[in-house]
Amino acid sequence: MRRAFLSVLLLVSAFLFVPASPATAAPYCGLVWGSLEKSASGLPAGGRAQGRVVNVRTGQHACYDRFVVDVDGAVGGYTARYVPHVVQDASGALIPTRGGAALQITVQAPAYTHNAVPTYRPADPLELTNVARYRPFRQVVLAGTFEGYTSVGIGVRARLPYRVLVLDGPGTGSRVVVDVAHRW
Repeated sequence: MRRAFLSVLLLVSAFLFVPASPATAAPYCGLVWGSLEKSASGLPAGGRAQGRVVNVRTGQHACYDRFVVDVDGAVGGYTARYVPHVVQDASGALIPTRGGAALQITVQAPAYTHNAVPTYRPADPLELTNVARYRPFRQVVLAGTFEGYTSVGIGVRARLPYRVLVLDGPGTGSRVVVDVAHRW
């Protein structure tokens, strides 16, 4: 009788205390991003003129690293996707990047005025920001600006989940924000 009771107790406890499967486990830091292409076109200007790229910058957060393109007006749209190699605008030349994966971001905003005066001129197009101590980022490169579009490549440690946001500010400008998770 005692053995039967223990057998039933073990059987019942096995069903009650089943650990969560990976499919039902909580996402890392609550992130539910993916790694497929993300894009938006024809974004509303909100009364602002089409903007121009004026800066790029990066930042670190607890669960992700952030890449930002600052625009002095409205962003017309963007495309972000993992690519085999970052490709330079117009020429199609490959731009090698450090890391196990490459993320190319194209913003519908030129880095020059209507008179072809540059609005963003980095000191080193192959090292736009210092990402030496970042977790997923390995390198940030300028892939060019051509016919109203500006492209940037990010060398990433691996193909990690990411998201893209378009935010207002600073001032009357806007920014395209790309957050790359530290891990899946």
